[in-house]
Amino acid sequence: MVAAMRARRIGIVGGGAAGFFAAVACAEAGSTDEIVILERGPRFLAKVSISGGGRCNVTHACFDPRELSARFPRGGQELIAPFHRFQPADTVAWFAAHGVPLKTENDGRMFPVTDSSQTIVDCLLNAARATSVQLRLNRGVNRVSKTPDGAFELALTDGSALRCDCLLLATGGCRTPALGALAASLGHTLTPPVPSLFTFQIKTPWLNGLAGISVESVKASVPGTDLREQGPLLVTHHGLSGPAILRLSAWGARTLHELNYHFPLRVNWLPHLDAELLTAEFERLRASQPARFIVNSPPASLPARLWEQLVLASGVARDTRWSALARAPRHRLIQQLLHSEFPVSGKSLNQEEFVTCGGVRLDEVNFKTMESRRCPGLYFAGELLDMDGLTGGFNFQAAWTTGWLAGRALAEASVG
Repeated sequence: MVAAMRARRIGIVGGGAAGFFAAVACAEAGSTDEIVILERGPRFLAKVSISGGGRCNVTHACFDPRELSARFPRGGQELIAPFHRFQPADTVAWFAAHGVPLKTENDGRMFPVTDSSQTIVDCLLNAARATSVQLRLNRGVNRVSKTPDGAFELALTDGSALRCDCLLLATGGCRTPALGALAASLGHTLTPPVPSLFTFQIKTPWLNGLAGISVESVKASVPGTDLREQGPLLVTHHGLSGPAILRLSAWGARTLHELNYHFPLRVNWLPHLDAELLTAEFERLRASQPARFIVNSPPASLPARLWEQLVLASGVARDTRWSALARAPRHRLIQQLLHSEFPVSGKSLNQEEFVTCGGVRLDEVNFKTMESRRCPGLYFAGELLDMDGLTGGFNFQAAWTTGWLAGRALAEASVG
């Protein structure tokens, strides 16, 4: 009598966005394997639940794969082909098919129409349960080894062991080398992790006193490097934040790390104007309202309190009228508006995103299937890989895309 063949098992380490999407994609593609998600913590999808201020920025309305890949400081080239197979339009369609329509905001970010991240959490949990994916909380993996027959033996944090025929690592950002230990133990190389999205700490009293003020568009740059970004900026109690700063920190993650987060930051508060146009505007104001105090005459695009402090920081006295603005102080004011310079003395992590660059080297992974080139049967998805996107839904899209690719490949492997 022939013994019954043991059912294959797929182990997924990490109960976050990438892990869940891979598990469901695998099951929905028709896999008959036993699929088990192992989550070290007490909650599934914890990062999803707090992302986007509790609304979950699911993806971004950027539907051209090449344009989308350009939003990734690291990993963009490798993601071009995957985005041709599963991109934001597919994400929108998938969630709609599972009862969760998304909406697009003016800046391109996409959220569930409920404006609640719990909607996304519930959707993924329900999809996993509907496809009989096994969900195990408080089951981290301490060690993993490859068996002589090519399977994986997992030593779990509760003292038990689990054997898997295929293994997907989706443990999230490799914020410390220890978080990439499982991949390293299976022959992979880790690019050292450094923060990728963070705000700048600046101890300039007049700037700190403007906390809460935002400017619609500035140019921010780091002298001595090629780092420069344009976009909205937010003044905080500790320095500067906002999309322009977060993008600058993402593109400059390794450069700024090498500078130990101590560097000069230059801000152009009026990027649509140059020195010549500003000179002409000041001369117009001098002729049209000579008795008006300069500190009370902000350009339309600048908040009044910010303008006041910029005027004073340039050395123009509070009681100076336009009629009294001489050439030298006028030049200093123009320089302050176009080339304000602040000494950055540290960083603050953006808690909504807490993204790092670093992780498993991308040339060690086949981006058609997300399978390891070093260890057959091992797959990757999400931020454990050395890739990271700008703020705005791009990192979640990379999680959906790599999870979907890995899940489909695992399903095909089970059939094959």
